Amino acid sequence: MLTSWPAEAVAAAILAIVLVFAVIRPRDLPEAVPAVPGALLLCVLGAISWSEAWSKVDQMLPTVLFLAGVLMLAHLCQAEGMFDLAGRLMARGSRGSPVRLLTLVFVTASVTTALLSLDATIVLLTPVIFTTAARVGARPKPYVYGAAHLANSASLLLPVSNLTNLLALTAAGITFPRFAALMAGPWLVAILIEYVAHRRYFATDLSVSSGPGDAEGTGDADYRSAEDQRIAVPVFSLVVLALTLAGFVVLSVLGAEPFWAALAGVAVICAKRLLPDSTGSGRRERIDELADLGRAANPWFLAFVLSLSIIVATVVDHGVAAAMRTVIPDGHGLGSLLLITLMAAVLANLVNNLPAVLVMLPLVAASGPTAVLAVLIGVNVGPNLTYVGSLATLLWRRIVASHDHDAETAEFTKLGLITVPACLVACTVALWAAAELMGANR
Repeated sequence: MLTSWPAEAVAAAILAIVLVFAVIRPRDLPEAVPAVPGALLLCVLGAISWSEAWSKVDQMLPTVLFLAGVLMLAHLCQAEGMFDLAGRLMARGSRGSPVRLLTLVFVTASVTTALLSLDATIVLLTPVIFTTAARVGARPKPYVYGAAHLANSASLLLPVSNLTNLLALTAAGITFPRFAALMAGPWLVAILIEYVAHRRYFATDLSVSSGPGDAEGTGDADYRSAEDQRIAVPVFSLVVLALTLAGFVVLSVLGAEPFWAALAGVAVICAKRLLPDSTGSGRRERIDELADLGRAANPWFLAFVLSLSIIVATVVDHGVAAAMRTVIPDGHGLGSLLLITLMAAVLANLVNNLPAVLVMLPLVAASGPTAVLAVLIGVNVGPNLTYVGSLATLLWRRIVASHDHDAETAEFTKLGLITVPACLVACTVALWAAAELMGANR
């Protein structure tokens, strides 16, 4: 059994190894490779008891199941053609204008992030944006940078938008609708600030249009297809998605775990796709589709989240919590909320936003739901300053590189310096105002 300071040292060392591994991802190995053994080692050494570790896993399990359901739902939306539909609608609506396309990308990325999580925006929408920009003949940089920023900033609205939101929902002890009502203002403010900043920062890129089809060999025919032909709409899947989102709200109000709605939506769309008559696919194709669905749930990342919660709990319980309580303000006034937001943003950029939210939520929960949501602003918006702030941003960088585009650290940071401070302050003020109007802290 390790005593307090050795336990803290070992837990901190393991956390550092896990985070460095997650950032570097040698040989594209999953983040769980060091995290799972690290969590088990802490239990074996007695830095955290087996019962405490299991309690942490049991506490996180509904959140992890919810995340798995949302990831699978996003994958099925892609398979049903929703993202291709979004790309074609953006190309049609832009009418060849780079500025108009930026507006449409912002709308699409904001809605995608809010409804299907930031992972859907990064993994599924970003490649579509590259294709759409090429179809319109626009330079892709403003749009793909916008997608990266909105994957973080526009994830403030709903509990399903980000894993950090799911954790905050539990800590805040509020319903799905109340969460959305409190965060609607900060969400809109963040999107507006990001849009104005991108319009100004990428003014030169947005002033250039080479004409439809000049890039990546898309040809005029593809552009005319987006303009003139009728676009097929996956009505069935859109209806199921809408009902699933409604189910999140209903189950949250009833006090039931909302992951049941996510899994139900996945089951319905999956059943439709696996019916032999619906796609004409054979047994082999259906097995492959189920395998793809399992991979979309990202079980390695889910194991990483559970293991990380144990590691962070060990670090916090052995001294970090006591130290941070001396500097975290107690209360929900505007000054306190601004300081909480700033601390969360700084911590996210130092150790990544997922460990940051796991550390801070227990420390501010007693101050009420508004303080919890202030942490959320910090850990969601703050990662737009550096690549290490969010695992999603690191993944975005790899996707951009796979499309032969540079995502320079200096440029990412420069754009972050323009948007992040303004968003942190304005979003926190909007949260405070919403809480005052709704009486959230009374």
